[in-house]
Amino acid sequence: MARVTTYMGCTIPHLLRSACRLCPAQSALVVLRHCASCYCTANGTIQSKRKMDHLERTANNFRQEVISQAKVCGITNESQTVKRLRLAITNKDFTFKAGQWVDFFIPGVSVIGGFSMCSSPAMLEREGVLELAVKYTDHPPARWIHTECTLDSEVALRVGGDFFFDPQPGDTPVKLVLIAGGVGINPLFSILLHVADLHGYQESKGNGYKMGTVALYYSAKSTSELLFKKNILGLMTAFPGKITCRFHVTQQSSPICEELQPHVTEGRISEKDLEKHVSEDTLWYICGPPPMIESISKLLYKSGVHRNCVFFEKWW
Repeated sequence: MARVTTYMGCTIPHLLRSACRLCPAQSALVVLRHCASCYCTANGTIQSKRKMDHLERTANNFRQEVISQAKVCGITNESQTVKRLRLAITNKDFTFKAGQWVDFFIPGVSVIGGFSMCSSPAMLEREGVLELAVKYTDHPPARWIHTECTLDSEVALRVGGDFFFDPQPGDTPVKLVLIAGGVGINPLFSILLHVADLHGYQESKGNGYKMGTVALYYSAKSTSELLFKKNILGLMTAFPGKITCRFHVTQQSSPICEELQPHVTEGRISEKDLEKHVSEDTLWYICGPPPMIESISKLLYKSGVHRNCVFFEKWW
């Protein structure tokens, strides 16, 4: 059976019991163990052809023990299909690393969602809030966010994930290349914001982790589907030469606005785009549809990038 780590001392607070339909003595991770034993082989290969849900897909990933209640304190439309939630966290022990996700528990909804943070850990430290950007689908948690969630709605969150960037002050400086497809930008935008915080701290304090350059390659069907584009342009302006971005659009039918034009390429991210970044001190983070991740990974390996330097998160 696939190995699953469980934390038996972690119980579901009252808010979550109706959502998970578990007795008070049980943890949501009991569900993870059951899902893993039903759907995974010894090497983690999925036997069922049906689409896996969040708990099954992440059954072997790290999860924190802390489950925190949270209140929705902001809702904005990031695009026509994506809502950005701002959540106030009540538990002071709740922390996350840039790139990680949360189990998203909704009262009255039996399905548990999984959404990557699109804010920086520093925002949580400063303001006690984090942000999620969720695309509309028929999946119950995403549908609830788009159709029922309101200001002051209460949910609960638990952090998990092995895909993150969390350098410590004494670590060797590295360069990053972030490669995003569609809403796969979420964890990479969190990493980008964290990098900006590291640069800002280094510039103001003169110590801490010395961050190398970061290059973001972000692909979507059209510029209207590029999330956080104004924020990304602002980061490039704030940290010239340290943070760069190329937006790639594959089905653009309308004119590209003047502000974005210098940074947009029509067509997919190519080997030529990436090969100029290949070096021994570069780490590669990829998040997007599995076919994109597999294609980009092959390009990188072909270019001589070591597998230990490539990290990816698959959400589809």
